[in-house]
Amino acid sequence: MPTVIPFVPRYITVHLGAPNAAAANVTVSFSDYVKNVASSEIYPTWDEPALRANILAIVSFALNRVYTEFYRSRGYDFDITNNTAYDQAFVNGRSFFDNVSRLVDELFNDYLRRPGFVEPLAAKFCNGTTVTCEGLSQWGSQNLAQQGYSSTEILRSYYGNVEIVANAPIAGNTSSYPGTPLRRGSSGPNVVVVQVELNRIAQNYPAIPKLATVDGIFGSRTEASVRRFQEIFGLEPDGIVGKATWYALVRLYTAVTRLSELRSQGQRFYSISWEYPNSPRPGSTGEKVRHLQYMLAVLSDFIPQIPQVAVDGVYGDETKEAVLAAQRYFGLPQNPVVNAATWEEIYDQFSGIENTVLRNSETFPAPDRSGANRRQRYAKSTTMTQFPGLDLSAGAQDVVRQEVIR
Repeated sequence: MPTVIPFVPRYITVHLGAPNAAAANVTVSFSDYVKNVASSEIYPTWDEPALRANILAIVSFALNRVYTEFYRSRGYDFDITNNTAYDQAFVNGRSFFDNVSRLVDELFNDYLRRPGFVEPLAAKFCNGTTVTCEGLSQWGSQNLAQQGYSSTEILRSYYGNVEIVANAPIAGNTSSYPGTPLRRGSSGPNVVVVQVELNRIAQNYPAIPKLATVDGIFGSRTEASVRRFQEIFGLEPDGIVGKATWYALVRLYTAVTRLSELRSQGQRFYSISWEYPNSPRPGSTGEKVRHLQYMLAVLSDFIPQIPQVAVDGVYGDETKEAVLAAQRYFGLPQNPVVNAATWEEIYDQFSGIENTVLRNSETFPAPDRSGANRRQRYAKSTTMTQFPGLDLSAGAQDVVRQEVIR
Protein backbone atom coordinates (compact mmCIF):
# COMPACT_ATOMS: atom_id res chain seq x y z
CA MET A 1 0.00 0.00 0.00
CA PRO A 2 1.25 3.52 -0.69
CA THR A 3 2.85 5.64 2.00
CA VAL A 4 0.92 8.80 2.82
CA ILE A 5 3.01 11.94 3.29
CA PRO A 6 1.22 15.20 4.10
CA PHE A 7 2.43 18.12 2.01
CA VAL A 8 4.08 21.32 3.19
CA PRO A 9 2.07 24.38 2.08
CA ARG A 10 3.77 27.11 0.09
CA TYR A 11 1.92 29.71 2.15
CA ILE A 12 0.25 29.89 5.55
CA THR A 13 -2.29 32.45 6.77
CA VAL A 14 -1.75 33.73 10.31
CA HIS A 15 -4.42 35.45 12.40
CA LEU A 16 -2.81 38.21 14.49
CA GLY A 17 -4.74 37.54 17.66
CA ALA A 18 -6.83 34.98 19.49
CA PRO A 19 -9.13 32.94 17.23
CA ASN A 20 -12.25 34.99 18.01
CA ALA A 21 -10.48 38.36 18.18
CA ALA A 22 -11.12 41.04 15.56
CA ALA A 23 -7.61 41.05 14.14
CA ALA A 24 -5.91 41.09 10.77
CA ASN A 25 -4.77 38.04 8.82
CA VAL A 26 -1.40 37.92 7.06
CA THR A 27 -0.33 35.36 4.50
CA VAL A 28 3.38 34.54 4.31
CA SER A 29 5.47 31.77 2.82
CA PHE A 30 5.65 28.75 5.09
CA SER A 31 9.44 29.00 5.39
CA ASP A 32 9.21 32.68 6.38
CA TYR A 33 6.56 31.79 8.94
CA VAL A 34 8.92 29.24 10.53
CA LYS A 35 11.82 31.72 10.47
CA ASN A 36 9.62 34.30 12.18
CA VAL A 37 8.41 31.94 14.91
CA ALA A 38 11.88 30.51 15.51
CA SER A 39 13.38 34.01 15.74
CA SER A 40 10.61 34.94 18.18
CA GLU A 41 10.68 31.80 20.32
CA ILE A 42 14.34 30.82 20.73
CA TYR A 43 17.81 32.35 21.06
CA PRO A 44 20.17 32.33 18.05
CA THR A 45 23.15 31.81 20.38
CA TRP A 46 21.94 28.35 21.39
CA ASP A 47 23.83 25.25 20.26
CA GLU A 48 22.84 24.04 16.83
CA PRO A 49 21.25 20.72 18.01
CA ALA A 50 18.89 22.74 20.23
CA LEU A 51 18.06 25.10 17.38
CA ARG A 52 17.36 22.17 15.04
CA ALA A 53 15.15 20.43 17.60
CA ASN A 54 13.12 23.58 18.23
CA ILE A 55 12.72 24.34 14.53
CA LEU A 56 11.45 20.83 13.83
CA ALA A 57 8.94 21.19 16.67
CA ILE A 58 7.77 24.53 15.26
CA VAL A 59 7.37 23.07 11.76
CA SER A 60 5.49 20.01 13.01
CA PHE A 61 3.05 21.98 15.13
CA ALA A 62 2.22 24.35 12.27
CA LEU A 63 1.83 21.50 9.80
CA ASN A 64 -0.53 19.74 12.19
CA ARG A 65 -2.74 22.84 12.21
CA VAL A 66 -2.75 22.90 8.40
CA TYR A 67 -3.14 19.14 7.98
CA THR A 68 -6.11 18.86 10.32
CA GLU A 69 -7.66 22.09 8.99
CA PHE A 70 -8.00 22.91 12.65
CA TYR A 71 -9.32 26.44 12.17
CA ARG A 72 -10.71 26.25 8.65
CA SER A 73 -12.97 23.34 9.57
CA ARG A 74 -14.48 25.66 12.19
CA GLY A 75 -15.29 28.33 9.61
CA TYR A 76 -12.25 30.57 10.12
CA ASP A 77 -10.35 31.99 7.15
CA PHE A 78 -6.85 31.34 8.53
CA ASP A 79 -4.59 28.40 9.30
CA ILE A 80 -3.05 29.38 12.65
CA THR A 81 -2.97 32.26 15.13
CA ASN A 82 -0.06 34.12 16.68
CA ASN A 83 -1.59 33.83 20.15
CA THR A 84 0.66 31.64 22.29
CA ALA A 85 -2.28 30.50 24.40
CA TYR A 86 -3.37 28.56 21.30
CA ASP A 87 -0.45 28.39 18.89
CA GLN A 88 3.06 29.82 18.38
CA ALA A 89 4.60 33.30 18.64
CA PHE A 90 4.62 35.21 15.33
CA VAL A 91 5.59 38.89 15.19
CA ASN A 92 4.41 40.41 11.94
CA GLY A 93 7.20 42.22 10.12
CA ARG A 94 10.07 41.16 12.35
CA SER A 95 13.55 40.37 11.02
CA PHE A 96 15.14 36.92 11.16
CA PHE A 97 18.42 35.77 12.66
CA ASP A 98 20.89 34.66 9.98
CA ASN A 99 21.77 31.29 11.50
CA VAL A 100 18.10 30.54 12.22
CA SER A 101 17.19 31.48 8.66
CA ARG A 102 19.87 29.17 7.29
CA LEU A 103 18.66 26.22 9.36
CA VAL A 104 15.02 26.82 8.46
CA ASP A 105 15.88 26.81 4.75
CA GLU A 106 17.25 23.31 5.36
CA LEU A 107 14.50 22.03 7.66
CA PHE A 108 11.19 23.71 6.78
CA ASN A 109 9.91 20.68 4.86
CA ASP A 110 11.00 18.14 7.49
CA TYR A 111 8.66 17.28 10.35
CA LEU A 112 8.02 14.90 13.23
CA ARG A 113 5.53 12.07 13.49
CA ARG A 114 5.00 8.92 15.50
CA PRO A 115 6.16 5.75 13.70
CA GLY A 116 3.21 4.35 11.75
CA PHE A 117 1.17 7.54 12.08
CA VAL A 118 0.34 9.85 9.20
CA GLU A 119 -0.30 13.25 10.74
CA PRO A 120 2.53 15.63 11.70
CA LEU A 121 3.05 15.57 15.45
CA ALA A 122 1.30 18.38 17.33
CA ALA A 123 4.68 19.13 18.88
CA LYS A 124 3.80 21.39 21.79
CA PHE A 125 6.58 23.22 23.59
CA CYS A 126 7.17 25.88 26.24
CA ASN A 127 10.14 27.77 27.63
CA GLY A 128 10.56 25.33 30.52
CA THR A 129 11.27 28.06 33.09
CA THR A 130 8.34 30.41 33.65
CA VAL A 131 6.00 28.00 31.84
CA THR A 132 6.12 24.21 31.80
CA CYS A 133 4.05 21.86 29.69
CA GLU A 134 3.79 18.36 28.34
CA GLY A 135 6.19 18.66 25.45
CA LEU A 136 9.56 20.16 24.67
CA SER A 137 11.23 22.53 27.11
CA GLN A 138 13.05 25.18 25.08
CA TRP A 139 15.66 25.93 27.76
CA GLY A 140 15.81 22.25 28.59
CA SER A 141 16.66 21.48 24.96
CA GLN A 142 19.62 23.86 25.16
CA ASN A 143 20.77 22.20 28.36
CA LEU A 144 20.67 18.80 26.65
CA ALA A 145 22.54 20.17 23.63
CA GLN A 146 25.29 21.40 25.95
CA GLN A 147 25.48 17.85 27.34
CA GLY A 148 26.17 16.55 23.84
CA TYR A 149 22.69 15.40 22.79
CA SER A 150 21.92 15.43 19.06
CA SER A 151 18.75 17.13 17.82
CA THR A 152 17.06 13.74 17.40
CA GLU A 153 18.03 12.68 20.92
CA ILE A 154 16.67 15.95 22.29
CA LEU A 155 13.35 15.48 20.51
CA ARG A 156 12.98 11.88 21.65
CA SER A 157 13.83 12.80 25.23
CA TYR A 158 10.70 14.99 25.28
CA TYR A 159 8.33 13.42 22.76
CA GLY A 160 9.27 9.78 23.07
CA ASN A 161 9.48 7.63 19.96
CA VAL A 162 9.27 10.04 17.04
CA GLU A 163 10.71 9.90 13.55
CA ILE A 164 11.71 12.69 11.19
CA VAL A 165 10.07 12.82 7.77
CA ALA A 166 12.58 14.51 5.46
CA ASN A 167 11.88 16.47 2.28
CA ALA A 168 8.09 16.30 2.40
CA PRO A 169 6.47 17.48 -0.84
CA ILE A 170 5.53 21.13 -1.19
CA ALA A 171 2.16 22.10 -2.67
CA GLY A 172 -0.22 25.01 -2.89
CA ASN A 173 -2.89 25.36 -0.24
CA THR A 174 -6.07 23.61 -1.29
CA SER A 175 -9.24 22.81 0.58
CA SER A 176 -9.84 19.16 1.38
CA TYR A 177 -13.48 19.54 0.32
CA PRO A 178 -13.81 17.86 -3.09
CA GLY A 179 -15.66 20.84 -4.57
CA THR A 180 -18.97 19.18 -5.36
CA PRO A 181 -21.41 17.50 -2.96
CA LEU A 182 -21.28 13.73 -2.47
CA ARG A 183 -24.64 11.98 -2.60
CA ARG A 184 -26.36 8.68 -3.40
CA GLY A 185 -24.59 7.25 -6.46
CA SER A 186 -21.24 8.97 -5.84
CA SER A 187 -18.16 6.76 -5.63
CA GLY A 188 -14.42 6.98 -5.22
CA PRO A 189 -11.78 7.93 -2.62
CA ASN A 190 -13.77 10.86 -1.22
CA VAL A 191 -16.65 8.53 -0.43
CA VAL A 192 -14.19 6.20 1.30
CA VAL A 193 -13.09 9.14 3.42
CA VAL A 194 -16.68 9.92 4.42
CA GLN A 195 -17.38 6.28 5.28
CA VAL A 196 -14.22 5.95 7.36
CA GLU A 197 -14.95 9.15 9.27
CA LEU A 198 -18.55 8.14 9.92
CA ASN A 199 -17.50 4.75 11.28
CA ARG A 200 -14.92 6.28 13.60
CA ILE A 201 -17.24 9.05 14.82
CA ALA A 202 -19.93 6.41 15.39
CA GLN A 203 -17.73 4.82 18.06
CA ASN A 204 -18.30 7.93 20.17
CA TYR A 205 -21.85 8.58 18.92
CA PRO A 206 -23.46 5.13 18.69
CA ALA A 207 -26.72 6.54 17.28
CA ILE A 208 -24.91 6.92 13.95
CA PRO A 209 -25.32 3.64 12.04
CA LYS A 210 -21.97 2.00 11.34
CA LEU A 211 -21.18 0.84 7.82
CA ALA A 212 -20.28 -2.82 7.55
CA THR A 213 -18.01 -2.20 4.56
CA VAL A 214 -15.93 0.76 3.47
CA ASP A 215 -16.25 0.37 -0.28
CA GLY A 216 -16.25 3.89 -1.69
CA ILE A 217 -19.83 3.54 -2.93
CA PHE A 218 -22.38 6.07 -1.63
CA GLY A 219 -25.39 3.81 -1.26
CA SER A 220 -28.48 3.83 0.92
CA ARG A 221 -26.61 2.81 4.09
CA THR A 222 -24.06 5.58 3.69
CA GLU A 223 -26.89 8.03 3.05
CA ALA A 224 -28.68 6.90 6.21
CA SER A 225 -25.49 7.25 8.26
CA VAL A 226 -24.85 10.75 6.86
CA ARG A 227 -28.43 11.78 7.58
CA ARG A 228 -28.20 10.65 11.21
CA PHE A 229 -24.87 12.46 11.61
CA GLN A 230 -26.50 15.62 10.29
CA GLU A 231 -29.44 15.29 12.67
CA ILE A 232 -27.15 14.89 15.68
CA PHE A 233 -24.95 17.86 14.81
CA GLY A 234 -27.62 20.31 13.75
CA LEU A 235 -27.13 20.18 9.99
CA GLU A 236 -29.81 19.92 7.34
CA PRO A 237 -30.59 16.17 7.31
CA ASP A 238 -30.59 15.73 3.53
CA GLY A 239 -28.16 12.80 3.39
CA ILE A 240 -25.85 14.80 1.12
CA VAL A 241 -22.25 15.63 2.02
CA GLY A 242 -21.93 19.26 1.04
CA LYS A 243 -19.25 21.62 2.30
CA ALA A 244 -20.84 22.16 5.74
CA THR A 245 -21.26 18.42 6.35
CA TRP A 246 -17.80 17.65 4.99
CA TYR A 247 -16.11 20.03 7.41
CA ALA A 248 -18.30 18.91 10.29
CA LEU A 249 -17.02 15.40 9.62
CA VAL A 250 -13.42 16.63 9.48
CA ARG A 251 -13.87 18.58 12.71
CA LEU A 252 -15.49 15.71 14.62
CA TYR A 253 -13.04 13.14 13.26
CA THR A 254 -10.11 15.30 14.35
CA ALA A 255 -11.71 15.69 17.79
CA VAL A 256 -12.46 12.03 18.49
CA THR A 257 -9.05 10.90 17.28
CA ARG A 258 -7.24 13.79 19.02
CA LEU A 259 -5.21 14.46 15.90
CA SER A 260 -4.49 18.03 16.97
CA GLU A 261 -3.14 16.94 20.36
CA LEU A 262 0.30 15.75 21.40
CA ARG A 263 -1.26 12.48 22.58
CA SER A 264 -2.94 11.84 19.27
CA GLN A 265 -4.60 8.51 18.63
CA GLY A 266 -2.84 8.65 15.29
CA GLN A 267 -4.10 8.13 11.79
CA ARG A 268 -3.37 4.58 10.76
CA PHE A 269 -6.25 2.27 10.17
CA TYR A 270 -9.03 3.87 8.22
CA SER A 271 -10.12 0.75 6.38
CA ILE A 272 -10.32 -1.35 9.55
CA SER A 273 -13.77 -1.63 11.12
CA TRP A 274 -14.29 -2.39 14.80
CA GLU A 275 -17.44 -4.30 13.91
CA TYR A 276 -17.54 -7.98 14.83
CA PRO A 277 -16.03 -10.14 12.04
CA ASN A 278 -16.92 -13.68 11.06
CA SER A 279 -15.76 -15.74 14.07
CA PRO A 280 -11.93 -15.69 14.16
CA ARG A 281 -10.75 -19.19 15.12
CA PRO A 282 -7.55 -21.25 15.22
CA GLY A 283 -6.05 -21.24 11.75
CA SER A 284 -7.60 -17.90 10.76
CA THR A 285 -5.30 -15.25 9.30
CA GLY A 286 -5.54 -11.63 8.22
CA GLU A 287 -6.19 -8.15 9.51
CA LYS A 288 -9.12 -9.09 11.74
CA VAL A 289 -6.92 -11.60 13.56
CA ARG A 290 -4.24 -8.95 13.86
CA HIS A 291 -6.88 -6.58 15.20
CA LEU A 292 -7.97 -9.14 17.81
CA GLN A 293 -4.36 -9.77 18.79
CA TYR A 294 -3.68 -6.08 19.28
CA MET A 295 -6.61 -5.70 21.66
CA LEU A 296 -5.50 -8.79 23.58
CA ALA A 297 -1.93 -7.47 23.74
CA VAL A 298 -3.15 -4.23 25.33
CA LEU A 299 -5.32 -6.14 27.81
CA SER A 300 -2.43 -8.41 28.77
CA ASP A 301 -0.41 -5.39 29.91
CA PHE A 302 -3.10 -4.63 32.48
CA ILE A 303 -4.60 -8.03 33.28
CA PRO A 304 -1.92 -10.55 34.36
CA GLN A 305 -4.33 -13.46 33.80
CA ILE A 306 -4.25 -12.80 30.03
CA PRO A 307 -0.92 -13.92 28.50
CA GLN A 308 1.05 -11.86 26.01
CA VAL A 309 0.33 -12.45 22.34
CA ALA A 310 2.27 -11.54 19.21
CA VAL A 311 0.47 -9.30 16.74
CA ASP A 312 1.22 -11.23 13.57
CA GLY A 313 -2.19 -11.88 11.97
CA VAL A 314 -2.01 -15.65 12.51
CA TYR A 315 -4.43 -17.32 14.95
CA GLY A 316 -2.11 -19.89 16.50
CA ASP A 317 -1.76 -21.52 19.93
CA GLU A 318 -0.60 -18.29 21.59
CA THR A 319 -3.68 -16.41 20.41
CA LYS A 320 -5.90 -19.31 21.42
CA GLU A 321 -4.55 -19.27 24.98
CA ALA A 322 -5.04 -15.50 25.22
CA VAL A 323 -8.63 -15.76 23.97
CA LEU A 324 -9.47 -18.53 26.45
CA ALA A 325 -7.84 -16.60 29.27
CA ALA A 326 -9.83 -13.48 28.41
CA GLN A 327 -13.05 -15.48 28.34
CA ARG A 328 -12.26 -16.93 31.77
CA TYR A 329 -11.45 -13.52 33.18
CA PHE A 330 -14.64 -11.95 31.81
CA GLY A 331 -16.86 -14.87 32.87
CA LEU A 332 -17.69 -16.00 29.33
CA PRO A 333 -17.98 -19.58 28.02
CA GLN A 334 -14.54 -20.77 26.94
CA ASN A 335 -14.32 -21.46 23.23
CA PRO A 336 -11.38 -20.65 20.93
CA VAL A 337 -13.87 -19.58 18.28
CA VAL A 338 -14.39 -15.87 18.96
CA ASN A 339 -18.12 -15.23 18.90
CA ALA A 340 -19.82 -11.83 19.02
CA ALA A 341 -20.05 -11.79 22.83
CA THR A 342 -16.32 -12.43 23.23
CA TRP A 343 -15.36 -9.87 20.60
CA GLU A 344 -17.57 -7.17 22.15
CA GLU A 345 -16.27 -7.83 25.67
CA ILE A 346 -12.65 -7.71 24.56
CA TYR A 347 -13.36 -4.55 22.60
CA ASP A 348 -15.21 -2.85 25.47
CA GLN A 349 -12.45 -3.54 27.98
CA PHE A 350 -9.72 -2.58 25.50
CA SER A 351 -11.42 0.72 24.66
CA GLY A 352 -11.89 1.49 28.34
CA ILE A 353 -8.16 1.12 28.91
CA GLU A 354 -7.33 3.24 25.89
CA ASN A 355 -9.54 6.08 27.07
CA THR A 356 -9.01 6.00 30.84
CA VAL A 357 -5.33 5.10 31.00
CA LEU A 358 -3.27 5.28 27.82
CA ARG A 359 -4.80 8.59 26.73
CA ASN A 360 -4.97 10.17 30.17
CA SER A 361 -1.94 12.32 31.04
CA GLU A 362 -2.61 12.02 34.78
CA THR A 363 -2.86 8.24 35.03
CA PHE A 364 -0.39 7.52 32.20
CA PRO A 365 2.29 10.24 32.08
CA ALA A 366 4.54 10.56 29.05
CA PRO A 367 7.54 8.23 29.01
CA ASP A 368 10.58 9.57 30.83
CA ARG A 369 13.87 10.07 29.06
CA SER A 370 14.81 6.44 29.52
CA GLY A 371 11.74 5.50 27.47
CA ALA A 372 10.40 3.31 30.27
CA ASN A 373 6.82 2.17 29.89
CA ARG A 374 4.75 3.03 32.97
CA ARG A 375 1.53 1.24 32.17
CA GLN A 376 1.91 -1.52 34.74
CA ARG A 377 2.54 1.04 37.45
CA TYR A 378 -0.89 2.58 37.03
CA ALA A 379 -2.96 -0.43 36.00
CA LYS A 380 -4.21 -1.51 39.43
CA SER A 381 -5.62 1.92 40.28
CA THR A 382 -7.59 2.25 37.04
CA THR A 383 -11.21 1.27 36.55
CA MET A 384 -11.80 -0.19 33.11
CA THR A 385 -14.95 1.78 32.40
CA GLN A 386 -16.63 1.01 29.10
CA PHE A 387 -16.22 3.83 26.62
CA PRO A 388 -16.33 4.00 22.82
CA GLY A 389 -12.97 2.72 21.61
CA LEU A 390 -10.04 4.11 19.71
CA ASP A 391 -8.56 2.83 16.44
CA LEU A 392 -5.17 1.61 17.58
CA SER A 393 -4.69 -1.82 16.01
CA ALA A 394 -1.38 -2.65 14.37
CA GLY A 395 -0.31 -3.59 10.88
CA ALA A 396 -2.68 -1.85 8.50
CA GLN A 397 -1.59 1.10 6.36
CA ASP A 398 -3.47 4.29 5.61
CA VAL A 399 -4.38 4.71 1.95
CA VAL A 400 -7.08 7.34 1.91
CA ARG A 401 -6.55 10.08 4.47
CA GLN A 402 -4.66 12.37 2.14
CA GLU A 403 -8.00 12.91 0.40
CA VAL A 404 -9.44 14.40 3.59
CA ILE A 405 -6.82 16.62 5.08
CA ARG A 406 -4.02 16.32 2.59
